[in-house]
Order: sequence, then structure tokens, then C-alpha cells
Amino acid sequence: MATHDDILLLKLIKEGDEHAFKYLFDAHFVPLCRYINVYLDNYADSEGLALEIFMHIWENRNQLEIKLSLKAYLFQAARNRSLNALRDRKAVGPLSEELQDCLASTDYPALEMEELDRLIREAVDTLPEKCKEVFLKSRQKNLSNQEIATAMNISVKTVEAQITKALKLIRKYLGEGYSYLF
Repeated sequence: MATHDDILLLKLIKEGDEHAFKYLFDAHFVPLCRYINVYLDNYADSEGLALEIFMHIWENRNQLEIKLSLKAYLFQAARNRSLNALRDRKAVGPLSEELQDCLASTDYPALEMEELDRLIREAVDTLPEKCKEVFLKSRQKNLSNQEIATAMNISVKTVEAQITKALKLIRKYLGEGYSYLF
């Protein structure tokens, strides 16, 4: 969840306050570069990617919606862009074993995962009751659409429609920065 400081900083950035943006940049640029470098193993490329993230934030500040902390948003953006950069590389050989191990083990810090988990629970809690029930039977109990339809005495098409509706509402609640999760 965004802290009061994050909300204020984001508000100032949205208003075009360059000092607030500089504060965000100064606080997170170097750690972001180090994080990206874990993926790319090239500090110059890592700096370029970090700069792209900050440029994107500044250029799109009016549309920016952050549900987690600014730090979590930045590191999620860094992870996504790093993985995209790796995907786009035209390397002939496979990734080194060390880099593969690093990519497999690198994930959100525990605090950001807890925040994301809480945010997803909140999103699910906002679903209409029937929609929520179908979604939870599907995702938590791992029931098939047919099993859900039988248990709830509804058609399989209704189950499919409710799951589609749930995913759409959850994506909307989380915002486009996390839509890849669902």
C-alpha cells in the first residue's frame, strides 16, 4: 500500500514538481541500476534502462496510478523491462548458468510481495458475491469449471462468464502495471 509520503510525492510529481521528481530519482536511481544489473550484467545498459523508467514516469505522470509503494512500482517496472530486454537480445548462445540461477531466484522483496498479496485480496473482496464465489472455487480450490457449475447448480458458460468478469474487475482494480498477473 502506498504510504502517505508516497501519495504526497506522487501528487507533487503529477503536478509537475521537478524537485519532487528529483527527490524520487536521487533516492532510487542507484539501487534501481544495481537491481537491473543483476539481470543484464551490463551497468551501462542498466543505467539506460533505469533512465527509461524515470523518463516514462515523468512523461506519463498525469496518468500514473500506483497502488503499492513507489519503490515497489519502480522495482516491478525494472524487473519487467529487464526481462523484456533479455528477451529482445539477439544472443546466439544460452544465458550463463549463473545468470539463469540469479533470474530464477530474484523476485520482489518480501515486503512488496506482502503488499501485492494484500492488494489482490482486496481486489477479490470487491467482486460481486456470486462472481467472487466462482472465482475462489476456481483459484483457491482448483475446481474445474464443470465441478463449479455442478456444485453451484449453474451452467458451465455462467462459470466461464463469472471467471472472465472476475479477472477483468481484478485487473481494473490493480491497474495496468499488474495486469499481467491475471
